[in-house]
Amino acid sequence: MQPLIIEVALNGGTPKSRNPNVPVTPAEITAAALAAFDAGAAIVRSHIDSFDMNGDAAVARYMEGYAPVLAARPDAVLWGTVAGGKGVDARFGHYRGLAAAGVRMGAFDPGSVNLGSEGEDGLPGMSIVYSTSFREIAWLADMHSEAKLGPGIAIYEPGWLRTVLAYEKAGRLPAGAFVKLYFNGRYNFIDGKRSNIAFGLPPTRTALDAYLELLEGSALPWAVAAIGDCVIDTGIARLAIERGGHVRVGLEDFGGERVPTNVGLIEEVVALAQAAGRPIATPLQAAEILGLPQ
Repeated sequence: MQPLIIEVALNGGTPKSRNPNVPVTPAEITAAALAAFDAGAAIVRSHIDSFDMNGDAAVARYMEGYAPVLAARPDAVLWGTVAGGKGVDARFGHYRGLAAAGVRMGAFDPGSVNLGSEGEDGLPGMSIVYSTSFREIAWLADMHSEAKLGPGIAIYEPGWLRTVLAYEKAGRLPAGAFVKLYFNGRYNFIDGKRSNIAFGLPPTRTALDAYLELLEGSALPWAVAAIGDCVIDTGIARLAIERGGHVRVGLEDFGGERVPTNVGLIEEVVALAQAAGRPIATPLQAAEILGLPQ
């Protein structure tokens, strides 16, 4: 079985009030990224501290945190998230500048989804619609190919994966694609509270089986992530490791009563891999497994 790729999502929208270990400033992100690589992560993803930044301003802010990482670890595989603003170029256009600065992956979100918290009546409360149209998905595919970025593909719903598979079948999926199967857990990632309002599928064996049935015949590498839960505690990480998949962890995704660190979560996945007899991928090995553009 090939080495296990561990991707860590350092922060996301998780505030320090929920977990004081979340890195927010560029200096904190630099330190957290380097520690994550040392602990066994092959890929590091982060947000910057202002969702409203886009374009050159977003690139500059990301690189405050990333440039020192790349100086210390030229092999580092890094990527950031989407930006605020209206229109696909405002949301994703900064990836061109990040690619020019040495970042090797970008966000590829092939669909739309309702995201919300639970109201007092048990029904959806605060909510947003995260939307990427088919036309915008085509734009994203072209942008990733032109910028030589590997797509970090989020799968919030099964239909998103079917769209990705259509691109793969048509030969239009950019090189370096990495499919992340997002399972929504017991806690709301918006406010960190227990919630019955969820997207997609839960982190269970049956849900993973459904996704793996869709992936039959595909050559795409895949990983599991538990959004609003713990990918280790749910058992979904162990299942992925045993079935040849990969694992994403991190304080962006984590939901639960404990207050972990990014390094601690990585170390838990490393222990699972060691118990299963799977080696841990280095950043260079991850780039080779994914086929990231040079």
